[in-house]
Amino acid sequence: MSNPVLVEVTRGTKVESRHRGAVVAVDGAGKVVFSAGDVEAPVFPRSAVKAMQALPLMESGAADAYGFGNRELALACASHSGEEAHVDLAGRMLAAAGQGAGVLECGCHWPFDQHVLIEQVRSGIEPTPLHNNCSGKHAGFVCTAVHAGIDPKGYVGHDHAIQKEIRGVMEALTGRPLDHEICGTDGCAIPTYAVPLRNIAHGFARMTTGEGLDGSRAKASRRLMEACMAEPFYVSGSRRACLKLMEAAPGKVFAKTGAEGVFCAALPEKGIAIALKCDDGATRGAEAMVAAILAKLGGESVREPLSKLAGKTLKNWNGTPVGEIRVADVLAA
Repeated sequence: MSNPVLVEVTRGTKVESRHRGAVVAVDGAGKVVFSAGDVEAPVFPRSAVKAMQALPLMESGAADAYGFGNRELALACASHSGEEAHVDLAGRMLAAAGQGAGVLECGCHWPFDQHVLIEQVRSGIEPTPLHNNCSGKHAGFVCTAVHAGIDPKGYVGHDHAIQKEIRGVMEALTGRPLDHEICGTDGCAIPTYAVPLRNIAHGFARMTTGEGLDGSRAKASRRLMEACMAEPFYVSGSRRACLKLMEAAPGKVFAKTGAEGVFCAALPEKGIAIALKCDDGATRGAEAMVAAILAKLGGESVREPLSKLAGKTLKNWNGTPVGEIRVADVLAA
């Protein structure tokens, strides 16, 4: 099926671009409470499922053993901007396990945020693996391995004990087998699996509500999501969409972006979770979609601040309004 147009970009009175996509919202029991587009088509969720991948850090006892609080747990679920606070905290997480940046296997890159990149270049700071947007997640993997007495070397590999544990967690949450046929390699070198949006959303709904989970996993899930909502800067960074969404409705919204137009989110008070994919991979489309569906389903207390994030006036370099980003009626609150 062809996914519907969910976001339009205008210039003057004309539509200049259109973003198609699919969106689904699911409760803890697996009931679909909203959907648009083909939500059964497998997609690579990429970084949007980092909170699922961080569960072994909690369940192994490593997080408590190393004294990790909300900031460390949020960073373990993060795609951060490489700001000084992010880099410093990732290093301290590794140090708690007696490790240094050299153990990280995520590779290194310049920060994606232009402001951070410019400041780093001005300061003459070369990027290291700690600047990688996934360094917090990888620090969590290393800490989990060290605490369990597992050699962290090769921890990004499909058959390493850490990846096997993560795979088992994600299979249990999503209800889907994650085998080689649907496996790709993520930008940070770990395996990533193509799963239908409905199953991804159900996994997050389980984490949000604890429904269908044993007590320890439900507690670990709740703690991770609460940490992300308490410290959204450490999940993302300055000016980032995840930060803006969670700050717009403090304690009421969990949100995590993934590459190529994927977003996952949850409304804990409503007991529902959301997964979406902007077909063309455009960040602007995915960000508008997630803000709109959160505003639509989140209730009156969050509708106004989230609706403001769903639309945007576009201006030229002189600051003159020239168009807008707007969501389709099916997503409008």
